[in-house]
Amino acid sequence: MEAVAEALWGLADIHESSGDIGAAVKCLEAICQSQVSFLPMIEVKTRLRIATILLNHTDHVNHAKAHLERSQLLLKQIPSCFELKCRAYSLLSQCYHLVGAIPPQKQILNKGLELTATQNGISGILWSCNFNLQLANALVIDGDYHGSIRTLECGYLCASQANYSELMMVFATSMLHVHLMQWEDMNDVKNAVEKCDEVWRSIPEGKRQYCRGLYLYSQLLHTFYLLRICDYKNAAQHVEKMDATLKEDMQHVQQVEGLIAELNGINESLSHHDLHHQQRALLCQRQIQLQEHLKTFTKTCSAGRGYLEPSCVGDLKNAWKEKLELGPAPLNGEWLPKSAVHALVDLVAVIFGRPKGLFKECTRRLQSGLNTTYEELLKLGITDVVREVDLQHRTIWIAGVYLMLLMQLLENKVAIDLTRSEFFDAQEALWQMKNWFLRFPTILQGCESMIEMLIGQYAHSVGCYKDAAWHFIEAAKLTENKSFQAMCQIYAAVSFICIGDAESSSQALDLIGPIYRVMDSFIGVREKTGVLFAYGLLQMRQHNLQEARIRLASGLRLTHQHLGNIQLVSQYLTVLGSLALALHDTGQAREILKSSLTLAKTLYDVPTQIWILSIFTALYQELGESRSEVENADYERKKIDDLRKRISDAESSPHHLELIGMQIEKLKTEAQLREFDMRQADPGPSMISSLDIPESVDLVSPLPSRAASRLTAADHRRRRT
Repeated sequence: MEAVAEALWGLADIHESSGDIGAAVKCLEAICQSQVSFLPMIEVKTRLRIATILLNHTDHVNHAKAHLERSQLLLKQIPSCFELKCRAYSLLSQCYHLVGAIPPQKQILNKGLELTATQNGISGILWSCNFNLQLANALVIDGDYHGSIRTLECGYLCASQANYSELMMVFATSMLHVHLMQWEDMNDVKNAVEKCDEVWRSIPEGKRQYCRGLYLYSQLLHTFYLLRICDYKNAAQHVEKMDATLKEDMQHVQQVEGLIAELNGINESLSHHDLHHQQRALLCQRQIQLQEHLKTFTKTCSAGRGYLEPSCVGDLKNAWKEKLELGPAPLNGEWLPKSAVHALVDLVAVIFGRPKGLFKECTRRLQSGLNTTYEELLKLGITDVVREVDLQHRTIWIAGVYLMLLMQLLENKVAIDLTRSEFFDAQEALWQMKNWFLRFPTILQGCESMIEMLIGQYAHSVGCYKDAAWHFIEAAKLTENKSFQAMCQIYAAVSFICIGDAESSSQALDLIGPIYRVMDSFIGVREKTGVLFAYGLLQMRQHNLQEARIRLASGLRLTHQHLGNIQLVSQYLTVLGSLALALHDTGQAREILKSSLTLAKTLYDVPTQIWILSIFTALYQELGESRSEVENADYERKKIDDLRKRISDAESSPHHLELIGMQIEKLKTEAQLREFDMRQADPGPSMISSLDIPESVDLVSPLPSRAASRLTAADHRRRRT
C-alpha cells in the first residue's frame, strides 16, 4: 500500500504543477477515503499535504482545518514524529489566523512551543522560531504589543543560540516593526534600530546578497523611523539604498531569465536525434554549466524544510522571479509580495521628495506605484464593481496591502495637485479615494480620517474655509492617533483664522492653545512647526507683532533645519516679510519676500505667489516706487485670474459638491452636538496597529486680499506639500 500512496503523491504533484488543484486534492483524498487502511504515518503526511495545497491555492480554509485536526488526532497515537507534529501545529495556526480565531491560534502555538522545548538540535530551534514568529504576530493582532516583543526576544535568543545571524536579523527587524507600531519610549525604538544595524553587520558579507528581502524590510523600517522623527537628511540615504537593491534584484531576474532562455534553447537542440556527436557533447557541457549557474542564482528559492514558512510550497520554479525572499531556505518566506515592496519604495520616495518640491520625480514614482498597485488588484479580481463582501478569505489580507498602498499613493497625489493648484486633478483623486473607501469600508477604516483631512485641504484651497474647518475637526474625531489629531486641529485653526471674524479667531485659539502648551511632547517637530505657524498668524491677527515675529522665526528655524519643507519655509518667509513691512522694516521685507517668491515659483504654488505679490504691492506703495507697484499689480492680477479660473473649473464639477457641499446642512444641524472638546487633547504615543507613515502635508493659504490693511492683520494661511 505504501507504493500506491507514493504513486498518488507523485500524481498529485504533477496536477499541482499544472495548476489542476482539484485533481491534486482528489488524488490525495483517495488515500484518506480508501476502504483499505493505510499506515497512520501515510495518512498524516497525506492530510498535511492536502492542507498545504488548500491553503496555498484555494479559499477552503475550513476544509484544510478539518484535515489538520484529523492529523492531530492520529499523531497523538504516534510517540515520535516531531517534524510532522510541528508542521501540523504550524499549519493549523495559519488556519486559525485566516479565520480570525486568535485565542485558539495562540493556544496551538503555545503547544508547539512546549513540544520544541523537548527537542534538542537545530530542528527544535527552527520550529521554536517559527512558532515564536507566528505567536508574536497573533499577539499584535490581539493588541498585546508588550507580549509580542517578549515573544520576539525569545525567538531572538533561540536564533542566537544557533549562531544563525540571518535568523537573528529576522527577529531584530520584527521587534523594530512592533516598536514602530506601538511607539512608547523613544530610547526603546532607537535601541531597536541600532540592534538591527548591529545584527546586519554580523551577517557575513557573502551571505548578505542572498538576503535582499530582509535588507529591504530593515531599510524600509529605518526610513519610517527617520521620517517619524523628521530626520529627512538621513532618510535620503536609505531611499537610495532601497532603489539600488531593487535595481540589483531586477538585474538578477533578467540574468536568470537569460540563462533559462539559453537553457531551454539547448534542451530543444538536444531533443533532435540527428545531432552530431561532437556538437551534442558541447551542448551537454554548456547545459551543465547553465544548470550550475542557475543553482547559484536561485539559491534563495531552494526548497527548504519550511520551518519558518511551512505554507510556502507553491511554484518553486518561478519563486526567484515572483518573490522577494528574506533569505535562503528556511528563510525563504517574504515580508510583503515583491510588487508591494516596489510600490512601497515608490511611496517612501514620494514622501521624502514631495516636501522638497521634487514634483517631476515624485510624479514619476507616483505613477509607477499606482500602476503596480492597480495591476496587482486586477490580478486579485478587484475590478470597478467588486466590493469588500465579494472577496475570498485568502485574498483579503493581500488585497488589504494593495488597497492601503493605493490610498497612501493617492493621498500624496492629492497633496501635490493641491500644492500646484491643480484642483480638478486633486478632486478626481479624492473622489477615487472616497469611492474605494465606500467599497472597502472595513479594510480601509483607518483611512477615513485621512480622507476627511484631505477634503478639508481641498475645501480650504478653493476658499471654503468653514467647510474646511468642519472636515478637519471631523478628521480629528475619527482617529486615535494624537499626532494626526493635533495636525488636523492646527489645520482647522488656520481655516478659522482665514475666515477673519472675532468668533473664528476665538475658535482658532481654542484649537491651538492646548497643542501649543504641549508642543514639545510630540515625536519630531512636525506638530511644533505647524502650531508655531498657526500661533504666529493668530498673534498677527491680534496685532501682537513682536510676539508673532518671535514665534514665527522659531518655527522657520525648525522647519529649515529638520523638515526641509520648502513650501512651509516659503509660507513662513511670507508671513515674516509681511511682519517686517508692518514694522516698517522695508529693506528686510524686500529680501525676505524675494526668497519666498523664489521658493513659491519652484513649487508652482500659485496662491502663495499671489500672497507674496500682494505684499510686494503694499511694499512698493510704502516706498513710493510707482512703476514697480503698477507692474507688480498687473502681474498679481494675472495670477489671480488664473487661480480663479482653476477654482471655477473645480467648482463646476459635480464632485465638488459631492465632496464638501453635502456637509453644509449637516454642519448647521450638528455643529453644537458634535463640538470638539479641545481640553481632551492629550498628545501621546500612538495606539495604531499599522506603521505610521507620516504625511508631509503642511499649512494652507487662501486667496489673499489685495488690501494692505488686511496684510498687517494677517489674513494668511496655507498647508499642503
